[in-house]
Amino acid sequence: MTKTIMTVDDSASVRQMVSLTLKKAGYNVVEARDGKDALAKMTGPVHMVITDLNMPNMDGISLIKGIRALPSYKFIPIVMLTTESQASKKQEGKAAGATGWIVKPFKPEQLVDVVKKVLR
Repeated sequence: MTKTIMTVDDSASVRQMVSLTLKKAGYNVVEARDGKDALAKMTGPVHMVITDLNMPNMDGISLIKGIRALPSYKFIPIVMLTTESQASKKQEGKAAGATGWIVKPFKPEQLVDVVKKVLR
C-alpha cells in the first residue's frame, strides 16, 4: 500500500518541491496551505505530516496539537520543515508532539531519508 504524506506550507514553491520529491520517491501527497487547511483535509488516510512552523491562520505548533487531538492521527509521524533552528523552537515542537525537525533549505535525499526512517 502506498503511504500518503501531507505537506503543509504557506509557500506554494516549498509545497511543490516537497510534493515532487515525495512523489518521485513513490508516495501519495496531499498539499495544504496552512494548519487550518491541513486539519480540514485530515479526512482520509494520511500516514505522515510534514509541516512548516510559521504560517498564517494556524502555525505548525497549533497544527501538531490539533492533529494529536484527532484519535485516528494521534500517533502518525509529524516532521517540522522550517527555517527555524533555535533549540527553544525545537523543544516547543517536540512538546507539541513533533517526531522530527528538518531545517530549510533541505536536500531532497535528506527529506526522503527522514520520511523512510519515520514511516517504518
